[in-house]
Amino acid sequence: MLPENINEVAALVRAVADRELPSRFACQCGSKKADGSLVTEADIVMQEALVQALQQRWPSIGVVGEEMDAATQQQAMAHEQQGLWCIDPLDGTSNFSAGIPYYAVSVALLCGDEVRLGVVYDPSRQECFTAMRGRGAWLNDEPLRRREDALPLSQAMALVDLKRLSAELAGRLAAEPPYQSQRSFGAVALDWCWLAAGRCDVYLHGRQKLWDYAAGSLILQEAGGHAVTLQGDSVFVPTLEPRSAAAALDADLFRQWTDWLGITPTRKGD
Repeated sequence: MLPENINEVAALVRAVADRELPSRFACQCGSKKADGSLVTEADIVMQEALVQALQQRWPSIGVVGEEMDAATQQQAMAHEQQGLWCIDPLDGTSNFSAGIPYYAVSVALLCGDEVRLGVVYDPSRQECFTAMRGRGAWLNDEPLRRREDALPLSQAMALVDLKRLSAELAGRLAAEPPYQSQRSFGAVALDWCWLAAGRCDVYLHGRQKLWDYAAGSLILQEAGGHAVTLQGDSVFVPTLEPRSAAAALDADLFRQWTDWLGITPTRKGD
């Protein structure tokens, strides 16, 4: 049976995160994975606890998580039948380890070729972003909605991860930025949510994994936002291959942003 109450899923995520993460915050210990990213005890313990809690409550739903080995991830994706939890137990591990309070736990429910629901929880601010497909998005108990006073691109604040863009595009953005200011905070799932909440205006990332964007992209979509890859395709596809993303909450700003990037969306945007 699939969950129908987003609050039940959010409560489970919050309970596990509040139990496992605070005591491990700012612990400068960890090791490098094959891709060079950092993994800590908090990542491993959080994933184990979250998987156990989810499967105890919904035993028929499988799980794919960032800290599983590649073979286990592939097997989970191949055998998805009655839904699949996609989890990032600690998005923003480097921030967490260094004592920077910008990190989150991300959980999405995948059903076939769509994300059914998403939860992104920021323990440091006690902010829980949630969404259910076709039902809207929320920050704690408040609905997320588009701002009525969207800025033009020239006055926008951008969240851009330059590191994972092509040298040509990163150089162009550095030399001729079309926006007023730029930030990069280091936690993809939370970036999507801050965009959905109107805390920034446009977004760009060149290479993010399924567990980074699955929940956050649904939250943005249900808040009324738009996103495509740099090739103009839908950001979400049920694959482990990394995806790029260009996004904005406001439709006109999204058009300005994709025009500047030279993207021709194959669809309006997720």
